[in-house]
Amino acid sequence: MAMESPNDRGGNARPLLSVVDDDESVRESLPDLLKEFGFAARAFSSAQEFLSSGCLTETSCLILDISMPGMSGPELYQELRRRGQDIPIIFITGQRDETIRTRVLKQGTAGFLLKPFSDAALLTAINMALQAT
Repeated sequence: MAMESPNDRGGNARPLLSVVDDDESVRESLPDLLKEFGFAARAFSSAQEFLSSGCLTETSCLILDISMPGMSGPELYQELRRRGQDIPIIFITGQRDETIRTRVLKQGTAGFLLKPFSDAALLTAINMALQAT
């Protein structure tokens, strides 16, 4: 799990973005990219790991894989809503299933990106998600 303080060197708060994906390469590369964008970042291998991390109230935006073992991304989204946590979520997936995309967007998620996605597309989705809060 990548751990970094949500403060920059000047002591200013930076939004914490949490990544939940069972794919190790995503968990290793995406937080590095998010830090290059100027965000604090943490990565988790499962929905359960994220829920037990204590990061719920710190997370400004959640980048969440759709399909994971155990609790899926949409199931985590529903659990967060049940708990009253209104964290903007950007779903990411390699599944080109329009039904899933339509369903999660109708539920009010902040964004949906198909893997592989560009750095620019991710940054645009993050900025939109953070502005909506």
